[in-house]
Amino acid sequence: MNGTSMMVFISMFAAIFGIAYVFRITRYRERIAMIEKGVDASMFVGKNNQSQSLTLKLGMLSVGIALGIIIGSILQYNYDIEVAAAYISMIFLFGGISLIINFLIERKLDRTN
Repeated sequence: MNGTSMMVFISMFAAIFGIAYVFRITRYRERIAMIEKGVDASMFVGKNNQSQSLTLKLGMLSVGIALGIIIGSILQYNYDIEVAAAYISMIFLFGGISLIINFLIERKLDRTN
């Protein structure tokens, strides 16, 4: 790895960490303020199937990314498409398709419940 790619990797990690940190701190402060005002704490408890929903979403996203890598590899070798364009476009395409399918599945499950 050269210096530029190392800086990109560090910058991406720092950005993801920063966004997660700000989200958690903001959520914590919001909850503390609501508790101080006397709001019922039961609203902080999510749905029972929330962990199952997250597992389904992450599983489908992982499958979509894997399919994107496979299809990107096929495009690169068979159709002589540039490596970055083949892989990145297919990863985003299949990752997005898997999230859309996940949304449709969750909506159908919510209707049945």
